[in-house]
Amino acid sequence: MGDELVVIVARDVNVRHKPKPILPEEQRRRMIAALKAVDRAILGEEKDIFRTIEQLRPDVITLGYDQHFDEDLLQEELFRRGLQCRVVRITEREPCDLCGSSRIVARILERYRVRRIQSRP
Repeated sequence: MGDELVVIVARDVNVRHKPKPILPEEQRRRMIAALKAVDRAILGEEKDIFRTIEQLRPDVITLGYDQHFDEDLLQEELFRRGLQCRVVRITEREPCDLCGSSRIVARILERYRVRRIQSRP
């Protein structure tokens, strides 16, 4: 899609559409930065999520399948701010047992409960 992949990681205070993140924002940023495909991972702005986009001036913005942004409204706001970039939504990832922190926590709780039950006389 582009020459460079820069990932903007949401700040903890801006995650409102689901429970508070289990992993702190800086740890999430470092995990994303460690991915081979990612050139750079940065934390987004706390007050104005568009400020980081204005600084980067990307050609393409890629939204995850589960991000709660309306592409048309996002495109309108970008245009209003003088940003000429395409907005693309990626399709849902292949399902896996441990994709996402909620599933990882559920697996840990499942194992913990089983061990406690098994360890009783």
